[in-house]
Amino acid sequence: MSASFTLNGRAVALPDAPPTTTLLDWLRAGGNTGTKEGCAEGDCGACTVAVLDEQAPGGPAWRAVCSCIMLLPQVTGRQVVTVEGLADADGLHPAQQAMVDALGSQCGYCTPGFVMSLFEATYRDDLGCQAKKDDQICGNLCRCTGYRPIRDALDRVAGACPDDRFQAALATEPAPLPAVDHQHGDQRLFRPADWPSALEALAEPGARVLSGATDLGLDVTQRHVAFPLLVDVGSLPGMRDITPLEDGAWRIGAGVRLSDLEAWAETKAPLVARMLRFFASRQIKNHATLGGNLCNASPIGDLAPVLLARDATAVLRSAAGERRVPMAAFFEAYRTTALQPGELMAAIELPALAGHARAGAYKVSKRRELDISAVSAAFVVRTDRLGTVKHVRLAYGGMAATPARALRAERALLDQTFDAATVEDAAAMLAHDFTPLDDHRGSAWYRSTVAANLLRGFLRETETVGVPTLPDRPTGTISPGGLP
Repeated sequence: MSASFTLNGRAVALPDAPPTTTLLDWLRAGGNTGTKEGCAEGDCGACTVAVLDEQAPGGPAWRAVCSCIMLLPQVTGRQVVTVEGLADADGLHPAQQAMVDALGSQCGYCTPGFVMSLFEATYRDDLGCQAKKDDQICGNLCRCTGYRPIRDALDRVAGACPDDRFQAALATEPAPLPAVDHQHGDQRLFRPADWPSALEALAEPGARVLSGATDLGLDVTQRHVAFPLLVDVGSLPGMRDITPLEDGAWRIGAGVRLSDLEAWAETKAPLVARMLRFFASRQIKNHATLGGNLCNASPIGDLAPVLLARDATAVLRSAAGERRVPMAAFFEAYRTTALQPGELMAAIELPALAGHARAGAYKVSKRRELDISAVSAAFVVRTDRLGTVKHVRLAYGGMAATPARALRAERALLDQTFDAATVEDAAAMLAHDFTPLDDHRGSAWYRSTVAANLLRGFLRETETVGVPTLPDRPTGTISPGGLP
């Protein structure tokens, strides 16, 4: 049986094209030009389409994604909807009609992408607060600055869940994604359905893991890399599972989508949810994965400081079995991890956070949403009844070649009273822990100053609430109450 997928309700055979062909390029070449190219980086939302995620935790769900950095073979066995597929003989889709009624379209270039983000919102039942509605469309840019009527359109359709063919698709019985072995010339994309096949493929020379492709896709669109072998791990059993362990700990599959992780963490791991609030756009979080974010080993990967502060453990799997590496030892050098050849991150184990701990996570960037951090941080401090620090983790991103803990600053706090004076001592030690670089996101002085201020702000923000949550809106991960 030939590989295929569904486009706007019609079965389409996977074309004989290089596996690095993006879904966007293929759509536009075939006449589906409502889907636009703006940045080819996943930053502007003009290329937004919807994909039915049959493996979503609560059952099938429509997900808005960026087609510009999604590789065409990744949609094999899935249902794809573009703006051309929304209306039917009965009229416009509610998302389209809401844009018309609210006068939400200006020049029109960005409109199809906004409509597709509103399409996902139409079938979500968890958009009860304004912050989540903001997140739904923060990945779409309107060049004419007409956001107010677009937000009005979103308010009209959010959670409407009309009884239509798209809602009917959500009631389908979930099915595992089929295996894919797509070869074109000297390029191959292999999506195995079982672990032995995946590990065998990863042992081949030149093999590269493909997870969400939200980072790897930039190698394709910006650097025009032609990979000899991409191993898509999206179908492997257990990779999207979140399961409880003993003593309140959790095992989180490396293939868990960040939007799913955020929804789960809202009640189970608020420190993780707090960082994910402004991690990226909804389209990116719908396809990016936990393992992908960690294994690219970026020094400014926002999840790494949180997992360092929470003493998480990476579960690595190879043909020899599983081994566990503390997150503190996982990042070995710039863009280098403890993964060995033929080894794959299978999961993260997250221990329980003590009920009386103080914890906070922070991201500092030039924009509030959809931006790369200049500095990120996550802190966990546990004191005894006298206020003496008995456990401390201060983790930073953007301060060194890898995400790292501030070990000297931690020692300055340990067994001391957690107050302004000892925090000042710890802040002074940050200069000995890190020697940050100057670059276009911030000078070394700026990063050092911000890193110290975040620690001071953490003390103030957690004076009355141990693990504070962010207010609805408007806000950032730096709460006004925590500013020194």
